[in-house]
Amino acid sequence: MNLLVAGGAGYVGSALIPALIERGYNVDVADLLWFGNHLPKETNILKKDIFDLKKEDLKKYEQVIFLAGLSNDPMAEFSPKKNFIYNSALPSYLAFKSKIAGVKRFIYASSCSIYGYTEDELYGEESPTTCGYPYGISKLQGEKGGLQLQDDDFSVISLRQGTYSGFSPRMRTDLIVNTMFKHAMLEKKVTVNNPSIWRPILDIRDGVNAYLRAIQANQSINGSFNIASGNYTVGQVGDLVKEEVEKKIGEKVKLEIKNVQDFRNYKVSIEKAKTSLGFIPKYGIQDIVDHLWDNLDEIGDLNNKNYANINVFQDLESREK
Repeated sequence: MNLLVAGGAGYVGSALIPALIERGYNVDVADLLWFGNHLPKETNILKKDIFDLKKEDLKKYEQVIFLAGLSNDPMAEFSPKKNFIYNSALPSYLAFKSKIAGVKRFIYASSCSIYGYTEDELYGEESPTTCGYPYGISKLQGEKGGLQLQDDDFSVISLRQGTYSGFSPRMRTDLIVNTMFKHAMLEKKVTVNNPSIWRPILDIRDGVNAYLRAIQANQSINGSFNIASGNYTVGQVGDLVKEEVEKKIGEKVKLEIKNVQDFRNYKVSIEKAKTSLGFIPKYGIQDIVDHLWDNLDEIGDLNNKNYANINVFQDLESREK
């Protein structure tokens, strides 16, 4: 099967592409390489703007996977204009071009951020989407742009992903568990800004598994699917990271609890993904810490400024100006 992964050289793509190649898929990656190239040497890379992809460029692919766009709230809030272009317009454009080119399936990287603020209940795919922040709004718009093109010949799957963490060859330390791990290792301190709010956490290996299940799903499968390894309060995450790092380094790690107001609070049900896609998560917070610990040599400097997407994005913006 021929696959195109748009934005495939980032954090998720750098873990997903090797898994696809290992399973015998013919994979091309369209990416401007903002974050460098950490993909297997045999990966064919189309270094071009996704808006420049034409119908003729897409005809050879059975499926197109969209991993591009701006990846978190700080990047979206730094440039709301580009956030809406890359997270709303770009996936809609690519889905449209994919459909008229004869692509059979379009898979979109959405986010559980679209749910905004919930209280004391698990949200399913039919629950209200109330996020009032640029990132969540744009991800929902991009999702809708693709889904409204779905028909009997064009399957559209939107994966509403939880908050990623874990090791990737294109490393990030601006993700909740990764951030706590970094500070526990370097400062012997874990900071919890608000212990009561909920987050669906997604181990990157479970995220890769979700894409595999979506790619391999029956052609009749369409729609939005919540994807997470588990729901945790931020306080729980802090406790678990603290305990796991202490075991590994043999030293005490301080826990600093703050009460910073946060208007994003959500936990999700993944039953639909289990039933329709066969998505079964395997990993928890302790496993994520193990994953980071086992790859410390490859990670290198945890303080590398390029491990925070906003830093790379700001540097790009400065060079453009």
